[in-house]
Amino acid sequence: MAPPPHRHLLLLLLLLPLVLLAGTPASADDLVSELQSLRARSPSGVIHLTDTSVTRFLSASFLAHNPDSGDLFFADIEFAESQHSFHQFGVNSLPHIRLIRSDHATLSGSEQMDQSHFARLADSMAEFIESRTGLEVGPIVRPPLLSRNQIILLGILFLISIPFMIKRIIDGETLLHDPRVWMAGALFVYFFSVSGGMYGIIRHTPMFLTDRADPNKLVFFYQGSGMQLGAEGFTVGFLYTLVGLMIAVVTHLLVKVESLQTQRLAMLAVMVVGWWAVRKVIYLDNWKTGYSIHTFFPSSWR
Repeated sequence: MAPPPHRHLLLLLLLLPLVLLAGTPASADDLVSELQSLRARSPSGVIHLTDTSVTRFLSASFLAHNPDSGDLFFADIEFAESQHSFHQFGVNSLPHIRLIRSDHATLSGSEQMDQSHFARLADSMAEFIESRTGLEVGPIVRPPLLSRNQIILLGILFLISIPFMIKRIIDGETLLHDPRVWMAGALFVYFFSVSGGMYGIIRHTPMFLTDRADPNKLVFFYQGSGMQLGAEGFTVGFLYTLVGLMIAVVTHLLVKVESLQTQRLAMLAVMVVGWWAVRKVIYLDNWKTGYSIHTFFPSSWR
């Protein structure tokens, strides 16, 4: 069971039986047959819905072990084309997974999967389905990262490159012998850590969203502590890295400059830029979470 794509809402439609939420009444068999047809045409077994089909209809390892089941269907909704449905479900953060039963009167009243379980998405989703529906998902299908032909090709290339690698290691001409590579690697690790890169990989957070009010406008900063976009983390990570680089320049390079005037001008520039960067981080944190920094003075100063 693969995680849902970015900016998608994954729906689990439980049909026991299925009824329409709007439009002309239809039999449960007809709706099940239509959903089975849509699922058969989807390469992943996940049905793609839009605002129109969501209002009408109210993949995975389950499909692999239950190919002919008419009880449970997987469907996803893309935010860019179905913003109204996202609003009806009350989606505030992604990823977002819901189970829709035939007895749910409203979309917002459907069952939401706990967001704390998304770290182990496939296993947690299987447990969620089995506990809520009583249906057996079966073993998780995990496709290999590389195909058999790709592994063979990589193995052949590695064997061919062995003599060349041995020669470069003996001559001391590998990238591992270049201090600039180590410096760049250290900067990358620092930036990746402070920018929340691992959080984005685990939670599959999008870089940006489409503005609900204006589809032609992109949202890079999401106000609210329930969700963080990739652009937010990279922006704050850049400011952190900028301050760290300036401190490194001051402590390792500026102290070697003989001109006292140059040192003073450089220190002034570092203080100004550092103050601006820290001020931006504090402002963004306050705008997003409402947290603010308070100044305290010693009681003897009052």
